[in-house]
Order: sequence, then C-alpha cells, then structure tokens
Amino acid sequence: MGKLVILAGPSCVGKSPLDKALKKFYPELRNALQHLVLYISRSPRPGETDGVDYHFRTREAIDQLRKNEHFVVMEVRGDLQALDIKQVKEQLAHGDVFFEGNPFIGRTLLTHEALADVEKLSAFLSPLSREELLELNDPGNHADAKKIVTEIMQRKLMRRTRKQKGELSLSDLQNIETRAGSAYQELQGAHQFHYIIPNHDGEDSENWDAFYYPLGDARKSLRAFAELLKGNIPEVAEVWHANMF
Repeated sequence: MGKLVILAGPSCVGKSPLDKALKKFYPELRNALQHLVLYISRSPRPGETDGVDYHFRTREAIDQLRKNEHFVVMEVRGDLQALDIKQVKEQLAHGDVFFEGNPFIGRTLLTHEALADVEKLSAFLSPLSREELLELNDPGNHADAKKIVTEIMQRKLMRRTRKQKGELSLSDLQNIETRAGSAYQELQGAHQFHYIIPNHDGEDSENWDAFYYPLGDARKSLRAFAELLKGNIPEVAEVWHANMF
C-alpha cells in the first residue's frame, strides 16, 4: 500500500504552478507520485485536459454518482466535485498517490474511514503566514481578517482570470467572488493538515516561471514541499492550531 500525499489550499494560492515546478525541477520526486483525478462540473480552463486534470462532466452526471457507495460527492466553491474512493485504493495498491486541490476533498482523504490505514503526508499552502494571521486576528489591531483574506484572494483570482481569458464576464466575476469568499473558511481548517507552507506568490505570480527558475516565495514553497516529500521538515513549514482563529 502506497502513501497518500495531499497538497491543498485556497483557489489560486499556487498549488498548480507548484506541481508544475515540481515536475520540472524535481522530476524524480514527482514521477514517483500517481496523480489522483477528480470529477468536476466546471468547464476546462485553458491548458486542462479531460481525464488528466479532471474528469469534466455535467453537474447532473456528477450528482448521479451519489448513488454509488464508492463516491464522495460535494459542493466546492460553486462546483460539484466527486472523489472515487475505490479508485484511490486501487492506485495506492501500485504506489504513492498525489492529490493537489481544494481542502474540502483534502480533509475527506485525511479522514475517510476506508483510508484510515493508509500512510498520509499533507501540506496546506496558505496565502499568509501564521504570524500574519495572528496579527490580523489580534483584537487590539481592529483588523477584519476575513475581509483582508478575501480581498487578497480576489486580487490573485482577478489577475489569473485576466491572464487566462482577457476580458472578464459576469459569470467570471461571480466565480471569483465565490472562490475568494471561501478562502478564510478554508484557512480556519488548515490546522487539520500536517504542515502549512506560507506562500505569497499565488498562481497569478510571475515568480513561478517568468525567469525560468522560481523566485521569492514560489521558490521557498517549491523547496519546502520537495523537502517534505524527501522525509525532511523544512524550516518554513508551520504547524497551526484551531485556536488561532
């Protein structure tokens, strides 16, 4: 039985470019991981492939999967997603499995009773550090932490969507609001993951690939995740507790 490796975090926090950079700069680590493919009701983004990034299906088709006991179906940021537990176990029988995506599915993989005997390594990519969040949540600072986190993710999502599509439609703006509005709730559950990696360079940042080598927090996040895969605990990795919020 292989190990289940989980990389989760808010939408646009940098999970996808981290995975791409891992393939590029640490191929021996990434090639050892089988990619877990979910079912999702949204349309493919530019560059995404059906069956590779996700199984893209209609909302109605995914809703029907609830009838199958092997599937976990849930609403995630306005999309319907489905996780095939049977598929996960079949992949684990052949080695380590890697999930990169939202924390809701990530927590399901961590807690599902059918996967209780599976070794797991989980990391949560956060747009803010523990120190920053504690400062924002300090009553003496009179800051609205939820509002600030939402605005941070709105900016990242706006930049990413403009890069992908150019002009934004009303549905694009609504999707951004939904995803950004979910980020603070997702941070509140980050303590359930083994390690938190602070990363200010979201998916919108040019620090991932504009200069070939990742720079700034993109570089730190990549190296930190690679160290975790090697069995080491990097200095930048944090452990959070529920009482932070």
